[in-house]
Amino acid sequence: MRILVVGSGGREHALIWKLSKSEIVDKLYAAPGNAGIAGLCKCIDIAVDDLEGLAGFAESNNIDLTVVGPEFPLTLGIVDLFESRGLRIFGPNKAASEIEGSKAFAKEFMKKYHIPTAGFKIFNNYDDAVKFVSENDVPLAIKADGLAGGKGSIICINSEESLQALNNLMIKRVFGTAGSRVVIEDILDGEEITVMAFTDGETIVPMVSAQDHKRIYDGGLGPNTGGMGAFAPTKVANDRMMKAIVEQVLEPAIEGLRQENRMFKGILYAGLMITEIGPKVIEFNCRFGDPETQAVLPLLKNDLAEIFVSILDGELDLEDISWKDESAVCVILASEGYPEKPITGRVIDGVKEARKDNVHIFHSGTVRDSQGRLITSGGRVLGITATHRELHKAINRAYTAIEKISFDGMQYRKDIGHIVSGVKSSFF
Repeated sequence: MRILVVGSGGREHALIWKLSKSEIVDKLYAAPGNAGIAGLCKCIDIAVDDLEGLAGFAESNNIDLTVVGPEFPLTLGIVDLFESRGLRIFGPNKAASEIEGSKAFAKEFMKKYHIPTAGFKIFNNYDDAVKFVSENDVPLAIKADGLAGGKGSIICINSEESLQALNNLMIKRVFGTAGSRVVIEDILDGEEITVMAFTDGETIVPMVSAQDHKRIYDGGLGPNTGGMGAFAPTKVANDRMMKAIVEQVLEPAIEGLRQENRMFKGILYAGLMITEIGPKVIEFNCRFGDPETQAVLPLLKNDLAEIFVSILDGELDLEDISWKDESAVCVILASEGYPEKPITGRVIDGVKEARKDNVHIFHSGTVRDSQGRLITSGGRVLGITATHRELHKAINRAYTAIEKISFDGMQYRKDIGHIVSGVKSSFF
């Protein structure tokens, strides 16, 4: 089987790493890939939003399956285009992907199908939104409706911060047209986790739970990022809680999408707050999470390519998916200035020395220069993933590996895998 993976981040590196172990995969390609991915397969210089270029490559190179990593090409309709040409592709179509592409759609969808979530209001008009937050001087979550690279959710303590967020999103357009419409939500109290699930549109198989660390600084402080690290599994998602998540969130979501004629095949990602009364949805995504994937896939026992094929064939119910009795932690190394204005072009040292058994180095923003040196090329640079039967030992392995890696301005959180005392809410 010849597989093309679309994307260039740590998530895609983890996917390719796992697919490279498959007995049914003969050849792997990545578009556009990165320096780490290039060590596992051939990288093709095609952008993730060049749908015609990707389809053309798949046709001319007899690609048996294309796997889409990031959300942007999914929301653009890459699956619809490939399927119209008779090409096999893994991921939801454009209509189903709207569950991530529009937070307003997702909230209205959850309300319609009785999926537990925070109270909310949707605003297309800036003045109306200003009036609402001015009259409600309480903590609120203000979210850009469209895609914002995981950074479009702003936690506001009071009306002053809410007004600033509205100005940034709707007037200054810091996330472009994604902020032309906003969703304003109540703050949820609890512990935030991620549960991703394989689904063929009927059968749903949840993966082990994970916990992302969104804020840039230790203790859950500073601005939101695309994710500074993750660990899996979480203790809060015990068997009873996972059953509730499946029955109250995943099943009604997949069934609701089917009823809306938005058949969902692929990975449904549920960002959840585990509250005193049960799980509530913070957001849905239509693909693997990043960096959760880097912590979850090393725990998967199965052949990932076989799972993808069974989903496309509508035979996920025939798969016996199982997980290692271990923990995994992924710590992100980021560039100086991230998440606002990352400074790139720095030489990275120590990656070979850091790699060992039970330690995986997943590349995000890396390239090779003319001298063959590894160079930073993005905000998030590397994801250091370590596994062990005990979480605290996996954490120690990851940070021991990080001590061997260096580049100018390197920043990372030192509390990945640790619950921040007194902070169990969206601030985490």
